[in-house]
Amino acid sequence: MNLSIQTKQLGKRRCCIEPMQIELPDETLTDVRSLITAIVRRQVEGHNQRPGENDLLKYLTQEEIDDRAESGKVGFGVNYNGEKASAEAAVKNALQAYEDGIFRLFVNDEEAGTADTSLVLREGDRLTFVRLTLLSGRLW
Repeated sequence: MNLSIQTKQLGKRRCCIEPMQIELPDETLTDVRSLITAIVRRQVEGHNQRPGENDLLKYLTQEEIDDRAESGKVGFGVNYNGEKASAEAAVKNALQAYEDGIFRLFVNDEEAGTADTSLVLREGDRLTFVRLTLLSGRLW
């Protein structure tokens, strides 16, 4: 199943990253928990395949800089510490953050609900992750 994913942060008018396409297996996407798990696993897999610091990736063209500036981050896409991310730890962290209300998930502009809410996804659906900002104050 091909889905479109974008992330937003409250208080920002633009998306933090440009919408991206992701392909996920149809049979595993039965609820919010399984959707988050599948997306996090796919992202960890992509992170672990990124080149290390020693690879020949020394400069960006002006066109690449302009393209990346549009999305909000200009970087080389290098895994500088060379360590592989743990998919299990990343999934656990993402699910805990979702349950704690650190971010919300919307499917075609409708909130997905709790982690156990069942989902019916269709080809081409748009997923939006909204990162919520925690307010903090100090007691003088």
